[in-house]
Amino acid sequence: MLELNIDLGEMPSEPEELYALAHRVNVACGGHAGSADSMRLACTRARASGAIVGAHPSYADRARFGRVAIALAPGEVRALAREQCGALLEVARSSGIELSHVKPHGALYHVARGDLAVARELVLGAREALGRVAIVGPPEGALGAAASEGGHAYLREGFADRRYLEDGTLAPMTESGALVTEPARAAEQALALARTGKFETLCVHADTPGAVEIARAVRRALERLSP
Repeated sequence: MLELNIDLGEMPSEPEELYALAHRVNVACGGHAGSADSMRLACTRARASGAIVGAHPSYADRARFGRVAIALAPGEVRALAREQCGALLEVARSSGIELSHVKPHGALYHVARGDLAVARELVLGAREALGRVAIVGPPEGALGAAASEGGHAYLREGFADRRYLEDGTLAPMTESGALVTEPARAAEQALALARTGKFETLCVHADTPGAVEIARAVRRALERLSP
């Protein structure tokens, strides 16, 4: 069955039910959000629900939630990925959890899609911290190429709660209607994405209004689609 992944560990008020709805959780690890305490809570909840856990590194920019690109030297991208993934690894080990993947957050995700140098350094930093775990990212672009070069499995990701433009890219968050907040519409979009055969995992964001209802609708839709 196509997986549902959810970005978590970002807000103190996150509903615990999101962990039970996710197959895979991406835990904020100190860049745009996250602390040792929030990472520990996320790992505890994921373990209780049986969800797979991975790191969600980002530009170190809490004020803008990691959503604005920052000009960094390639070595700096490598360092931030290594340090943030390593921070989560330390917490995960103490919680008895093995990390399975890395999914960059926000602006870093989009920069790594288009810039092979950044993508390579991001993958290298993740590998230095975690070994050859899976990389989660866009279905096309530099990040997938960098993951393949480095010998990592690559999980192509779509978004159930974000509006797509006609060219297949995501509508900018600055545009009205960039978020899909109606559960039925998100489930419909999830099914449409699943049927393309281009994705291994679909995302719902914990900070989307109505995230629990959206995630529940998407999870049910994916379960119905599964043979």
